[in-house]
Amino acid sequence: MNSPRLYLGSTRAQQPVELYLPMANRHGLITGATGTGKTVTLQRLAEGFSRAGTPVFVADAKGDLSGLAAAAGTSGKVSERLALLSYSHYQPRAVPTLLWDLFGESGHPVRASLSELGPLLLANTMALNDTQTSLLYACYRIADDEGLLLLDLKDLRALLGWVMENGKALGPRYGHLPANSLATIQRRLLVLEQEGAEHFFGEPSLQLPDLMQREFSGQGVVSILDARRLMQRPRLYASLLLWLLSELFENLPERGDGERPELVFFFDEAHLLFDTAPRVLLDKVEQLVRLIRSKGVGVYFITQSPQDIPEPVLGQLGNRIQHALRAFTPKDEQAVRTAARTFRPNPAFDTQAAITRLGVGEALISVLDEKGSPTMVQHTLICPPESRIGPLSADERRLRLQQSPLAGRYEQSLDRDSAFEMLARRLAATPAETAPQAPAPARRQADSLLESMAKSALRSMSSQLGQRLARGLLGSLLGGK
Repeated sequence: MNSPRLYLGSTRAQQPVELYLPMANRHGLITGATGTGKTVTLQRLAEGFSRAGTPVFVADAKGDLSGLAAAAGTSGKVSERLALLSYSHYQPRAVPTLLWDLFGESGHPVRASLSELGPLLLANTMALNDTQTSLLYACYRIADDEGLLLLDLKDLRALLGWVMENGKALGPRYGHLPANSLATIQRRLLVLEQEGAEHFFGEPSLQLPDLMQREFSGQGVVSILDARRLMQRPRLYASLLLWLLSELFENLPERGDGERPELVFFFDEAHLLFDTAPRVLLDKVEQLVRLIRSKGVGVYFITQSPQDIPEPVLGQLGNRIQHALRAFTPKDEQAVRTAARTFRPNPAFDTQAAITRLGVGEALISVLDEKGSPTMVQHTLICPPESRIGPLSADERRLRLQQSPLAGRYEQSLDRDSAFEMLARRLAATPAETAPQAPAPARRQADSLLESMAKSALRSMSSQLGQRLARGLLGSLLGGK
């Protein structure tokens, strides 16, 4: 755990290929066609970071990465690869893990309140157009000004209904609030509920310290999100991971480059984010990736081709691992050429030709050296993980959840007094007491000095409360101000 390097594998000439840990927060990219070994490489990286003392968060798209919690077997293929590598430090062993699942079935539940998520990510989750998104922003602002806490979907549904009923009174302050567009947002909420999103929105919210734990031995804990069901809801999947990244950015202190990252975040199936996100969100993702490095967080995207990643983001990914790509069509050939151009050439071989000839468990690797410069690309045989290749059984998962230090902390949902309950009480009161009122000119002129001072104090308190309720929106980074 004292080594500043993470062993990835060796060349056929048995030259070791290693990731320099002080540069691991400069982000990374793992690409390759299906079945070429990306998941095994990801697993090797995750356990390596863990043993170096860095906590890891990884979204498990196929369910295979739960094998990190168990020691590797001694299959023939593993033995053959180790013989080729002449690697003498291989030791089958598990790494400390925490299992998570948005739906709470195969891991601890993952939740966030609507106030924490913010209108930008929620709009992306619901696939709202620009007009509907601006209305959602207005509704969040109204909730802030009215002191209405948004925790779950029923809170937002109640707020939308209240805004529709009081649209005329609210219009002079917040602009036109068309009822038909608000009704469309309400219908999108029904779709979210049918997809199971109500499991995500609510409390208790996931606490970041629970993702950044180290075991008594000093190993970083690997948090594994079971994303098998979540992958069927790509917008929700992308919003969940972006929310986690934004919370890390907002809450972690500045630290710059250290001996190792404070956390490594693996974003599997990254194309799901970039395929669906609107331009405004993509701009914020680019900014987030650029800035979060200073918090000691390394972000590693996993996808099939570098073309899946927008160029402004791709340019920030310093550590590159390229598995095989197949060139069956002109579009495939273009993807291979693009991948080859992202590497610093090695005169020993043709990078573009090598990409199409790589076998399973082989990769072209270029990492950042001590000066932050990319190393010459190396044709690498990936070292097998020391943890199990393949998922835990249902019984093994159940046992680990029972023994988890977080057992019982997130399983029971909370339903605090929030917008739904507050608006229900308003509806039970008389309309004159609850409808938003625009002050008449005559009344404004008649206000006494004492009344003016009181109103100013109340507005200040309301503004401060609104700022607290508006927390989220990808943190202050993605604020709409």
